[in-house]
Formats: sequence, structure tokens, C-alpha cells
Amino acid sequence: MSEDPIELPALDLRAGLPAELLFLLAEYPRESWSGHENIAGMANMWLQRHEFFRRMGAMLTQGMGEYREGRLAAPAFGQWFAPRIGMFLGELEGHHNIEDHHYFPAFARAEPRLRHGFDILDADHHLIHDALERSAASTDDFLATLRQDADRQRFAADVLVDENARLVALLARHLSDEEDLIIPLILDRGDQMA
Repeated sequence: MSEDPIELPALDLRAGLPAELLFLLAEYPRESWSGHENIAGMANMWLQRHEFFRRMGAMLTQGMGEYREGRLAAPAFGQWFAPRIGMFLGELEGHHNIEDHHYFPAFARAEPRLRHGFDILDADHHLIHDALERSAASTDDFLATLRQDADRQRFAADVLVDENARLVALLARHLSDEEDLIIPLILDRGDQMA
């Protein structure tokens, strides 16, 4: 493997990690994960946490669709949406902080050939953090329109939907890439490396 860093498009433009970083995934393909002896601990926790984020993103997207299609009035939608988006954003931020400050450095020490992959995932977190902030701001803007006219509510909802769609898309790509790097490493080395 070359010592030069692997150039990749930004998270919102890439279709996955390059093969040079996926040598462990080749040994431990996704279809083998559930039957592996090392899946029960940290790897399973990681997959469950990611599934939570995927489900929360889908639930928020569905709720926005219900509102935009007129099945939820703006105040009812705002009351339903605000605590859920707050929890989603807070949980994501906390999860990424733990990864950046504990797990990614430990995993990079355990397998130095993946160091650049963990740098990529860390950079993803910065892009996702910006999307989180935009999503939070668009939520606040929408909630402020609940005391205003329907046109302002619809405009603010359109911005909210766009920001959420971007966040969910970034997150989907990132979660898959992160799993492709981390789960095979855990399966290969076990939980003791973190």
C-alpha cells in the first residue's frame, strides 16, 4: 500500500471507500458478520447504534412527509418533531465525539493501515456536524413560524425537509463506510483493542 494519502471525494459525493482501505472487508464480507464469533460484543453494539440512527432518520423523514401531505397540522407536527429531532441530533453528536476521541485513535493504533480511513471518517463527522447545525437551525426557524401564516410555515418546512434530507443522505453513506472499516476490524481483532 502506498504511503501517499488516498484522495477521496467529499462524503456527499463519494460512493464508498476505496478498495485499499477495505482489505479486511474482503476477508469479512457483510454476509458473514452475523455468524462470526466476535459479533456479539462491540461490533453488535456498533451495528445496533447505527440502526437506531437509520431508523430515527427514516422516522423524521416520514413525519415530515405526513406534515407536507396535510395529514398533520403544523402545530401537531412541530410538537411531535421537536423532541425527536433534538434527541436525534444530540445522540449523533455524542456518538461522533466518542468515536473521534476514543475509538478511532484506538482502532488506528490497532491497524495502522486503516489510519487514513479513520481520518476520512473523522472528516465526515465535521461535515455531518455542519449538517446537524443546519438541521437544528431549520427546525428552530420552522417552530418560530407556528405563530405565523401558512405560507411562512410551508416555506420553513421546505427548508427543514431539504436540510433533513441532506443530513440523512450524508449519514447513510457515512454509516455504511464506517461499518465497512470498523466491523471487519473488530471481527478480526476482537473487542480488546478499544
